[in-house]
Amino acid sequence: MFTGGQNYAKYYIMNETNVLSALRVPYRAVRTLGGRYLKRPLLETYADWSDKPLKGSLFGKLAPLVPSLRLMHDGIADYHAFKANGEEFARILKEKCGLLPSHRMLDIGCGIGRKTLPLLTYLDPAQGRYEGVDIFKSGIEWCQKRITLRFSNFHFQLMDVYNGVYNPESIVKARDYRFPFADNSFDIILLGSVFTHTLMEDTLNYLSEIARMLKPGGRSLISYFLSNAESEGLIAQGKSEHAFIYSLGPCKVTDPNSPEAAVSYREEDIVAAYRERALEIEGGIQYGSWCGRKQFLSFQDLIIGRKLNR
Repeated sequence: MFTGGQNYAKYYIMNETNVLSALRVPYRAVRTLGGRYLKRPLLETYADWSDKPLKGSLFGKLAPLVPSLRLMHDGIADYHAFKANGEEFARILKEKCGLLPSHRMLDIGCGIGRKTLPLLTYLDPAQGRYEGVDIFKSGIEWCQKRITLRFSNFHFQLMDVYNGVYNPESIVKARDYRFPFADNSFDIILLGSVFTHTLMEDTLNYLSEIARMLKPGGRSLISYFLSNAESEGLIAQGKSEHAFIYSLGPCKVTDPNSPEAAVSYREEDIVAAYRERALEIEGGIQYGSWCGRKQFLSFQDLIIGRKLNR
């Protein structure tokens, strides 16, 4: 099991040898002393310029496809974390889910390309295909303009679906949403940090849609916060990153006033939902470090589900 840098929720590296470390000091000074006189676009342009050496050293030729820190709405706003998170998911997709260059995959909650970047040079341009969907319009537009123009087999589209935290203005409920893809379309479907922000009716509908869209034998990789005896015990000991102490129907949340900020499910309910949809859980549940575990595969709990032939 991976037990080191894969805990990307706490992954933050900034050392004195980084060019960015030296440049951040004058940028802070400019922002503090000149912020009231300089317009925001000028400050942002300076920040983007100061980030270029670090982006280039981390991402090489793909650096222009990496958003600036201020645009990173889908996780920690740090280039090292952005890289580590993407590489972690790419590794798990290849090693655990059997992702091949010729596969067609769907990334639900693709964000601004955090999980996309390592796949750009892996999926075959002629056979492989990537579809990314998200409820953040700015992230989708950024990916369309930056990524699709260079990699034509990577496509991004907006999901106008209600979420109390991330898209409160939409009138379309996730529990009623049908994805715009045909049955049996994908070899791999990925959801990273999606079901950690949806309530049970929404999650069950998405699972049904995932079973519909997967090819027979195809696999889904989905992250969760799962409630079981071990995680509840660690929460009670104060070792968890998230304290799921408020019950909301079959779920538990950290904030009853904003329930979709972080959602936990009973493990047995999720296992039953997979069974009812003919999704076989492969390799058991890969438990995460979020609640204070010492051994883990990732930060959140991961389930690989394979669609059975019926």
